[in-house]
Amino acid sequence: MLIDWFTVAAQAVNFLILVWLLKRFLYAPIINAIDAREKRIAAELAHAETMQAEAHASMADYARKQAELEAERIVLLKQATDDAAVERQRLISIARSDADDLRGKQQEQLQNEYRQLGDEISRKASAEAFAIAKKILCDLADESLEERMAAVFIQRLGMLDINVQQQLANATQVLVRSAFAQTERSTIEDAIRKLTPAEINFEVMPELINGIVLIAHGHKIVWSVADYLSTLENEVSTLLKMQPAGESK
Repeated sequence: MLIDWFTVAAQAVNFLILVWLLKRFLYAPIINAIDAREKRIAAELAHAETMQAEAHASMADYARKQAELEAERIVLLKQATDDAAVERQRLISIARSDADDLRGKQQEQLQNEYRQLGDEISRKASAEAFAIAKKILCDLADESLEERMAAVFIQRLGMLDINVQQQLANATQVLVRSAFAQTERSTIEDAIRKLTPAEINFEVMPELINGIVLIAHGHKIVWSVADYLSTLENEVSTLLKMQPAGESK
């Protein structure tokens, strides 16, 4: 068999040219594309690892902050609970204090009303008692009682101080007020004549209960049950006004 070396050479040259063309226009771009892709993938993998590391760091930071927030929430909740308890206790204390003050004011008001009522009852009872006493004395004022009253008054005239007796002796006019009958007036006038030569005038005063009033030279001599009652009534009224709070009436 004969070999056509020219054909063989031509085919070899064609093969080499084909290989060069494939390498130049096919393999090189593919290889470059593969290299570029590998580099891009490597870069993306590196970026992904970086992002993953950052994500892990962010998750760790988030977990740390969440733990800090939880701890802070617990502290704030405890503080709020303590503050609420303190405020509740303060409000309860204020409410108790206000209630005690109100109770004290109410008790004081009741005590004042009780004292005022007791004072009013005492005053009315005292006034009624003295009014009844005066009425009884008026009802009992008969001639025998008037005689006794006149005798007591004459006895008092004899017991006057020496200075008062001198004033009566120097008097020019004597006024006697009473509700006595004419017989008792004569007895009293005879007793006064022993002390003074002055003119003696009598004045009838029905409201003067069982008593006699002598006025002479600016001096007054009084002996009257009504006057005693009035003096006693004034003293009782004064005592009621001066009576300490809370003392038994």
